[in-house]
Formats: sequence, structure tokens, C-alpha cells
Amino acid sequence: MRIWYNNILENSRFVLDVKTNRVRIGRRGDNDIVLNSPYIAEEAVVLTRRGGVWELTALGVNGCQIGDRQLREGDQAPLASGQTIQLFPFTLTLDLPEQVAISGEARRLALDRDLSRIIQEVHLELLDRMNLTPAGDSVRQESDEQLLTLERNIDEIAKHKGLLDPRQAALAQHVAGMAVRGELLGGMLASAPNKQPDAWQEGHHWSKLVTAVPEREQELKRTAEHVADQLGLKKLVDLTKQIERVEQNFWPAWDKTAGQVYDEFKQYLAQRVVKKEIKDVVFGYGPLEDLLRTPTITEIMVVDRDHIYIEKNGVLENSGRRFISDEVTLAIIERIVARVGRRIDKSHPLVDARLTDGSRVNAVIPPLTVSGPCLTIRKFPARKMTVDDLVSKGSLTRTVAEFLRAAVLARKNILISGGTGTGKTTLLNCLSDFIPNKERIVTIEDTAELQLKKEHVVRMETKAANVEGAGAYSIRDLVKNSLRMRPDRIVVGECRGAEALDMLQAMNTGHDGSMTTVHANSAEDVILRLEVLVQMAAALPIESIHRQIASAIDLVVQLSRLRDGSRRVTQITEYIGIDPEEGGVRTKDLFLLEEVNGQQKLMPTGCLPTFMDQLIEGNMLQLESFYR
Repeated sequence: MRIWYNNILENSRFVLDVKTNRVRIGRRGDNDIVLNSPYIAEEAVVLTRRGGVWELTALGVNGCQIGDRQLREGDQAPLASGQTIQLFPFTLTLDLPEQVAISGEARRLALDRDLSRIIQEVHLELLDRMNLTPAGDSVRQESDEQLLTLERNIDEIAKHKGLLDPRQAALAQHVAGMAVRGELLGGMLASAPNKQPDAWQEGHHWSKLVTAVPEREQELKRTAEHVADQLGLKKLVDLTKQIERVEQNFWPAWDKTAGQVYDEFKQYLAQRVVKKEIKDVVFGYGPLEDLLRTPTITEIMVVDRDHIYIEKNGVLENSGRRFISDEVTLAIIERIVARVGRRIDKSHPLVDARLTDGSRVNAVIPPLTVSGPCLTIRKFPARKMTVDDLVSKGSLTRTVAEFLRAAVLARKNILISGGTGTGKTTLLNCLSDFIPNKERIVTIEDTAELQLKKEHVVRMETKAANVEGAGAYSIRDLVKNSLRMRPDRIVVGECRGAEALDMLQAMNTGHDGSMTTVHANSAEDVILRLEVLVQMAAALPIESIHRQIASAIDLVVQLSRLRDGSRRVTQITEYIGIDPEEGGVRTKDLFLLEEVNGQQKLMPTGCLPTFMDQLIEGNMLQLESFYR
């Protein structure tokens, strides 16, 4: 790529041949292109190449202009050959080679940003016109009359901001496609079998479009059905696969369909999308609304107002959605935490909470965060996973599942180890299904996530201190109390502090068959981790801690997240006592993840557990399972 640049107040012209993937432009002397003018910021813009497409990020307070589009500080835009960047008093012209011409994805990204800009401008003028706060508190009644007034104002402002300008035909077509895609996905979710009630969607009266035109709404349904036929969605029974097909192939199908759609209908759909987006901000959760309703998304991570990441199938990706301002981001975070009676402000800038459906919410705002409010939502699955689900996903083998079932029935103490997001709680949930119904179970968690389908279960959850700093109950307090509740088994969601000592002692004092999880990278590292946790409770010698560990824990099940995003059991290890010569806990690997014919498989090592006789005599397991 070449960049030609000149000062419009002078006759000189310069050129830079770009060899790297990043070009910094500004007044400061260490930039790749130095624009010597007091009107230029020290670092005004940066050009970055991602996947063959060049993108500009405005950094200076005065922003910059690309063609007829003005970019503010922090805005981004894809670049095409021949485009002119104006940084008064300089003009820069790009000469891009053919192979990096703007792609369809980059074009959609640019149109998404244009839409975000229009929505932001519409929202700001709407706040002023209707005397609203960013959270829309003064119209929270959501009556039809107020919704009608709101939608008509949005229509007027959107037209004024150029949404229906004939020169914005590409934008109108793209936004109309968003409406068709939303109708398609919404219909699939609404007709899903065994649909569970969604705790995020309580009282959605405002989602109704008061200004809807019935004839065009029917036309929207027909258009969505036409695209669905193009995608072959009726041939797919599984909802997850249908959603994946739409996410992967919708836009090429829409590009074929859009030419058959007349302009007035596209404009109607574009206005419809803007009204929905603004109402989502005023009443709902803004750009998170659609993400929260999509069952294939397991986690939502708001890095800052311009970057919202999601996790699907264990893989992180940018959702492409964004908040229109930090104020709106904060208002929506406040709305979310208020659902559970919590508040977040500068005096309490961090909240960790569980919603009524079990979803976990963590929010952090300035001054603790530098780049604006940050939000993490771990969605709670509508359906509890079973061991059969884990086997079908390849997380473990049927042989391992049968062995773990036998270990639970034999009342072996099991510790599940792994990193964040590896599926420790999910596996703990599944193993708990094997506990006989006649036994009394006490579960203890920071945030209640376990879904034990048992009749005799006492569920306990920690409590934070009140405003006076009193009334807190920790995991350790609850573990101690559980010993007075006559439990057959104690299940602790996670040991991360001094409660590890109490859990080990409980396992050593007649509560066999108890289970818990811990953060560690391997079964061997679990010992080191427990050493630290136990010493948080009491200054015990390492030898004593090792004896407690060897006596209390029978099995360690190690989980890992592989490079492809899949969560797998990678190691099952038995603790078999203290080494009489070197000291320390002796371990024996029973199953290990190995490469077989180019694939990673969980294979038996050939070593038998010390309690194998008990499993065989109880007809819980077949010996052949442990041999290749």
C-alpha cells in the first residue's frame, strides 16, 4: 500500500510505501507519518490491516474525515483504495493493491458503524426532545400512548439524520436485512419445542411495534420465509444448527433477495430496526437484547462500549454490536443489577450477582476500569446437561462416564480441577445425578449454579456483608454449619480459600462421597493449590497437609479447554497415600488424554484404582474397561 499526503496550504507532496500492518499518523516525531502542524494531534489516527482489510481508528480529539463522513475520537472505519483522509490542513490518499479491496464483511462492518452513528444521534436528540434520562426512566410505564409518541419521534429524527436519504440506499438495504434476519431468528426461537421461560424477558410490552403496518408486517414474514427456504432451514431439526446456518449464510442469501425488494419496503424495515434498537436502549438491555435471547451464546463480555464479545461453542468472537455511549452502558448495567436488589456506582463500583434464572453477572465500572463500564454475563442453560450430553460432545468417553458413575456410587471423594470456563460446575452437576435418591445432600456455593434433580437437597449460598459491614457468611461458615445438618454428602461449588481445610476435614470424618472443584492446571498442581488454601486457614506443616489430602481425596478429574474451544476431561488421577521415602502425596494416573490416529482421545493407562475390588464386587464396573 502507498499513502500520498500533502499540506493543502503548501505545494509539497510526499509518499510512503507501507510494508507493515500498522501505520501511525500524527504530529509526534515517532509516528510513521509525521504531520507537522499544531492542528494535528500527537497521534491522530492509526491504520491497521486485519485479514487483508485496512481499517482506520481516529485517536485525536478533533477526529478526522473520510470522504463525506466525519469520524470522532475512537470511531473506526474500513478503508478502500482511492479514499481520502482529511486531517486539516493535510490530505492523505490511499493507494491499495487489488487483493486488499474491501470485502463484503468489511462493507457490512462499515454499514454497522454508520447505523450505530445514526442510532446514537437519534438517541441523543430523542433524550432532548422528550426530556429523558439515558435510561429512559420517565417513560418506564410503557403505555401504548407513550410508545406511539416515542416511535413517531424516532421516525422523524431518523429521517432528519439521513436514514432514508437516497444516497444511503446501501445502508437502508443492509438495515432492512437486519430486520429480516431478526424476524427469522425470532420466529425460530418462539417456535422452539420445550421452550423454557426466559428470566431476561419479563414484561416485554414495549417490544410491541405500535406504529407497525399490518400489510408490511405480513410482507416481512413472507420475505423471512423466502430466505429460510433459500437457507434450507426446514431440513434442519436441531435449533442450534438452524441458528448456526442463519449466522453463517444469511447475508449472501439476503444479497440475492434484496434486489427483489422495493425501496419503500426497505425503508420501512430500516425504520423498524432503528425503533427497535432505540426502544431496547430505553426499556431493555440495548445491544445485549438479541445476544441474551440466543441459546447458542453461553457468555457475553462487554469490554467497552465499542467491543462486545461472545462465547459460542467454547470460542470467543466479536459480536459486532456496540453501545452508543458509556452513559447508556452504565444505565443498562444499573438496570441489570437492580433486578437482584443491588446497586452499582462510584462508591460501589463492582457487583457480582446471580439472577433469578441462575445467570451470573459481574459488572465493574470506573474508577476501577479505565476504558469505561465492563460487564460479563455467564448465561444459565435452559436445560440441565447430563453425562450423556458430555459424552455426545466428546468431553469424555462412555468408559470414563461409567467409571465416574461407579466411583460416585462407591462414595469416593472426588475433586474436579481445571481453569476458568473449562466446565467444572457442569461436570459436578452431572456427577451429582449419580447420587442415590435416599441420601441427604447439602450443597454450598458462592452463587447457586448447581441443579441437582434430587428430592433431599439442602441448598445454601454465601451472603455478602450489609451496608454496616456485618452479616457476611462465607463458604467456610457454611461448610462448618453443614456438619451439624446430618449430611450424607457435602457438595461445595468451589474451594478457593480457607474453606479447603474444612472440606478436607469433612471428607475425613464420615462424609464420604463428597465433591468439590478447585482451580488448578493438573492433578499434581491440585496438591500445591490445596497447600496454599489450607494454610490460609491454619499454619499447618506441609507434611500434615499432605496427610489430610491423601486421606480425604480419592479421585481428581482434570478438565481443560483445548485450542479448538472444546472442553475435555484430560486426566483422571487417584491419590493413593503418602510416599514413605520422599514424602508427598503419591498419585496414579488412571486415564490420560493421548493422541490416537491424529486425534486426542481419553485413554485408560492400564493402571487399576486401589478400590477396583469394591467396584467389581458391587457389580458397578467391568474390569475390561481399563485395558486398551
